[in-house]
Amino acid sequence: MSGGIREQFEIDLQSIDDQLVEMTRLVGSAMARSTTALLDADLPLAESVIAADEQVDALHHDLEERALVLIARQSPVATDLRTLIAALRMSADLERMGDLARHVSKLARLRYPNSAVPAELRSYIVEMGHIAERLVLKTGTIIANRDLKAAEELEADDDEMDRIHREMFAKLLAPDWKHGVETAVDITLLSRYYERYGDHAVGVCRRVVFLVTGDHAAAHGEPVSDQL
Repeated sequence: MSGGIREQFEIDLQSIDDQLVEMTRLVGSAMARSTTALLDADLPLAESVIAADEQVDALHHDLEERALVLIARQSPVATDLRTLIAALRMSADLERMGDLARHVSKLARLRYPNSAVPAELRSYIVEMGHIAERLVLKTGTIIANRDLKAAEELEADDDEMDRIHREMFAKLLAPDWKHGVETAVDITLLSRYYERYGDHAVGVCRRVVFLVTGDHAAAHGEPVSDQL
């Protein structure tokens, strides 16, 4: 590439990074507000989360189109190509995180004016919501700074989400469960939504490791710590 074309290409790549970070902000806000809507049976808040997911979808589609145009026009290689491919995959993960936050709000809407969460399980949802917020905040920083150390640490945060997910299932299977099948299904779905939200955050960070190191294993489910 000539100097001017290269400079514009780098500007375009930075713009894509900025858009990914903005997506982390939006999906983080969505899950935080969905958790509140769920626990407080707040219908207007749930509706606002559901409607706002269109913004995340629009950013995802816009990023996808811009990345594909850059690949077609500039024929990037090596790190530049890795950057664009990783961005496409990260955007897809973030879009799915937005969908999962929307699912939480949809369940809150479905059970309104009641809360879908029994009193004895509220603390589990609160904790999962806090972990989700922490995961996505770190994810935005990892994307912006290409921080491999933080990417490794994020795996440990997600382990906490998985632990709570297992504990909630144990509650559902306990012989003293008294809330019936419908609530059991609701809690199963909710726990899965939060658990998958964390998995997608890990997926984004593994893409960053792939981008920096070029190691495909990090982007396909191998522990990040094994790659650093």
